[in-house]
Amino acid sequence: MKLTPFLISLFLFATVCNAQQTDTLQQVTVQAFNSNKKWEDVPAAVAIITQKNMQRGNDASLVQVFNAVPGVRMEERSPGSYRLSIRGSTLRSPFGVRNVKIYWNDIPLTDGGGNTYLQVVDMSQLTGIEIIKGPAASVYGAGTGGAVLLSSVHPYSDTKQNKYSASLFGGSFGLIDEQAGWERNQKNFSMSLQQTHLQSDGYRQESALRKDVLKWDGALKLKNQEFHFLAFYTDMYYQTPGGITKAQMDQNPQLARQPAGALPGSVQQQAAIYNRTLFMGVAHSYNISAHFSTEASFVSSHTGFKNPFITDYENRDETNVGVRGKLIYDKTSGKTNIHWVTGGEWLNNHSLIDDYGNRNGNIDTVQFKDDVYSALWFMFSQFQWTVARFSLNAGVSLNSQSYRYKRFTDASNLPYMHTSTEDIVAPRLAFSYEVYDHLTLYLIVAKGFSPPTIAEVHPADKLFHGDLQPEYGWNYELGVKGGTLHNRLLFDFAAYYLELKDAIVQRNNSLNQAYFVNAGGAVEKGIEAWGEYHALVKPFKFVKTLNVWSSYSYQPYFFSSYQQGTSNYSGNRVTGVPQNIFLLGVDAAMDKEWYLHITYNAVSKIPLTDANDEFADAYHLVQFKVVKKTTWNSTPLQLFFGVDNLLNERYSLGNDINAAGRRFYNTAAPANFYLGASVNW
Repeated sequence: MKLTPFLISLFLFATVCNAQQTDTLQQVTVQAFNSNKKWEDVPAAVAIITQKNMQRGNDASLVQVFNAVPGVRMEERSPGSYRLSIRGSTLRSPFGVRNVKIYWNDIPLTDGGGNTYLQVVDMSQLTGIEIIKGPAASVYGAGTGGAVLLSSVHPYSDTKQNKYSASLFGGSFGLIDEQAGWERNQKNFSMSLQQTHLQSDGYRQESALRKDVLKWDGALKLKNQEFHFLAFYTDMYYQTPGGITKAQMDQNPQLARQPAGALPGSVQQQAAIYNRTLFMGVAHSYNISAHFSTEASFVSSHTGFKNPFITDYENRDETNVGVRGKLIYDKTSGKTNIHWVTGGEWLNNHSLIDDYGNRNGNIDTVQFKDDVYSALWFMFSQFQWTVARFSLNAGVSLNSQSYRYKRFTDASNLPYMHTSTEDIVAPRLAFSYEVYDHLTLYLIVAKGFSPPTIAEVHPADKLFHGDLQPEYGWNYELGVKGGTLHNRLLFDFAAYYLELKDAIVQRNNSLNQAYFVNAGGAVEKGIEAWGEYHALVKPFKFVKTLNVWSSYSYQPYFFSSYQQGTSNYSGNRVTGVPQNIFLLGVDAAMDKEWYLHITYNAVSKIPLTDANDEFADAYHLVQFKVVKKTTWNSTPLQLFFGVDNLLNERYSLGNDINAAGRRFYNTAAPANFYLGASVNW
């Protein structure tokens, strides 16, 4: 897949159709960077995922939803095992979510150790998602990738209303998903109580999943203030089959990691993740006067985490607390608006980490007991000045992260070790100009940084790597977005250049245990494009609406300087990053309440080693879903049927990069289906 042919096809396509969101997009008020502006007026690369976008697939996985956004890649090595990157490689994330800050209703979901358990969130419980691409340190702190803002907002109502919902669907490989919900809305109060249960046997050996979530959120509106509450409990278990070699995948793609020498395999060791998380948060906003207001949030969570692995059995007890606050000044006079936000955030994580031997999935002899404290704080100020069609956004943050570590089982009884990053200043400057109604040009210069997370300071090799330093870089970006043809065609195009210094990269020891080092730098430059075209002005025969959408990511990332021993990888492609990702989709509404969603996704080959001596093959996916809306005893009813991987491609959705024994591949499921029903009353 080459860039030039794509740009030609994109130009031709744009004259007829193009790409990603819904026709209500330009009426959406974007919360990113506290802008409170329409999508096209925000000087940033912000993607909006609406509830309509989420309905293109099933509620069992976030993968299809996130991967429709250019510059964003979500992988799922096995059901429930998410890995997320935004404009970056998966070097930082052999598993989990790092280098990206995540908030839910402006309440931090990311903990003080820089980790986010995104898998504990159920997509069905969200009403929208904003994805900020590129460094966002001026407001959100650490992370060169960006930030994700989740929302579950329910409207107030002048009359008391109770709404109920339920859904059930099943599919291939023992998939069962059940959901039930109750929503109450009244003049000054709204709330939602939702329960979900998800289970799957998985396609591969040792890849079963079970997930139960109970979530409550509410909003209370008083005279000059408003409260938002969020609480959920997730009890999750998913097996981790581990990587296999290319030869093993070709012979039997369902295999889990096999025994090798003295090391047993995943099945024998019953490799899995057990995660029980209780999360509680509250956000408060207060209008002090006509021009001054405050916003604040508080979060507390606890996670019990168990991980029987090939070489050990880890028990982790994590306690998190955090606060975030902002003072906001906003004044409009004629065509001039001044919006100034100043605030800060503090997150603290305390982890008790006990490590044992693993004897066939059971705890064996204690290896060590560690105590780790991590704290992350930053202060920020952002000034936004808008005059008619011109807008200036300038922000800066001061950031710090620290760790305290002690091994209780150390006979020498040494005191706590301390390590911290130097105070890091991260500025951001953005300009935008509205060329004409619904067409905006923007330019961004921003510094991003990302300190090592607790999973990198204390990685799988069970040593404390206090010498790890933050990676950082300056991002330069030029973009254009908006709508034309009476807003029937929406589009967004961005070109960016980020030179990463002191890049944190993964190594593996002889036991295939991952650890991390600062190793040179990387140039992460690219192009992102998407658009959506509403093809029908009025219904045509049996088709009432027809939207065609597409997105494209061009990511020719390479190591600018990277030396490992006697090997020099400078100039090599960055490990784990496909150079081209292309999506094309159709959403249609037809007569008699039938709805159709078709998505085509092409991903180019992916380098699996820093040496670039093995690549995962390119692959092409087709996803299909049809929905029928009807009534059952006067109750609205939806019946749906979907197919994933319709072309029956053999591919790996989440590779173990630089894996020992060249066990890179985690085979994804072949063609599979689901069907179910949902009711609302």
